[in-house]
Amino acid sequence: MPDLSPEVIILVLVVIMALAFDFINGFHDTANAIATSVSTRALSPKTAIIIASLCNLIGALSYTGVAKTIGGSITDPFKLENGLVVVLAALTSAILWNLITWWFGIPSSSSHAIIGGVAGAAFGAAGSGAINWSGFISIIQALIISPLVAFAIGFVVIKLVSWFVRNSAYHKTNKGFRSMQVLSASWQAFSHGANDAQKTMGVITLALISGGFLVQAPGEFVIPLWVKLSAALAMALGTAFGGWRIIKTLGGKIMKIKPISGFSADLSSALIITIFTALKLPVSTTHVITSAILGVGASQKLNAVKWGLAGRILVTWVITLPITGLLAAACYVVFDVFL
Repeated sequence: MPDLSPEVIILVLVVIMALAFDFINGFHDTANAIATSVSTRALSPKTAIIIASLCNLIGALSYTGVAKTIGGSITDPFKLENGLVVVLAALTSAILWNLITWWFGIPSSSSHAIIGGVAGAAFGAAGSGAINWSGFISIIQALIISPLVAFAIGFVVIKLVSWFVRNSAYHKTNKGFRSMQVLSASWQAFSHGANDAQKTMGVITLALISGGFLVQAPGEFVIPLWVKLSAALAMALGTAFGGWRIIKTLGGKIMKIKPISGFSADLSSALIITIFTALKLPVSTTHVITSAILGVGASQKLNAVKWGLAGRILVTWVITLPITGLLAAACYVVFDVFL
């Protein structure tokens, strides 16, 4: 058996870590797609997870624009020295943070975690010059704007939907919206796969290019087919295992969800994620769906939303980027010494 070079060993470790992150992302973010439909009993947990897994897989194979943004807009893979170690440090940071927040049942952002990790590791490797600030800032803007828009759209959608069914019998309305939640949850899961799985594709391709294992022209960023397939399958498998702690938080602790409000929240968040995916911009599906739920709840009654919990979630959103960035920079320093 031929001796493997240190670079090959690190690359294998990076791919394993990236797919583990993708699996945990699916596990961690399953609640984004199915929490409202499970809480309103539109779908049983088992059926919801099967639908979410399949739609996540299809969505993950449908687009590559976000992957190119993640892999090429935060730092330049063609100029990044010791890029394999940078990616390894970023993934380590993101996985640790995902596991910590999952354990405490807080719907934090896997997107923030990996973006903060890549930026922090690149900074730790080569200082501020390693960051493509214009690309990084555009990503941050998308992460900030998308939940605000989701809140507003959720607020408006529930008002419009309620107006259309204002003269319908309550029982008939509930039954109808439970049926429509199957479609809205499916779209939500598809959009989640289309946006979130691409982040792992982008990170693996970043490692391949910066490590010299994938030869492309400067500025070119083509995702290999095996990367697309493995990332899509890892996320689908993670989704299949579910994230029940976070489902409990999103499905009932923020506000009491009825079929009409669950449908409105799903429809609003899926629309926003799809639009940003088409614009090749990464968003946090956790932020978007939670904000849509808050928007729906606030439109009905301000005290229907448990704002204390919402504030706790908001704090987690804010601290994720700096914490994962610092953690990734520290991981890079340690890895650079021993690898």
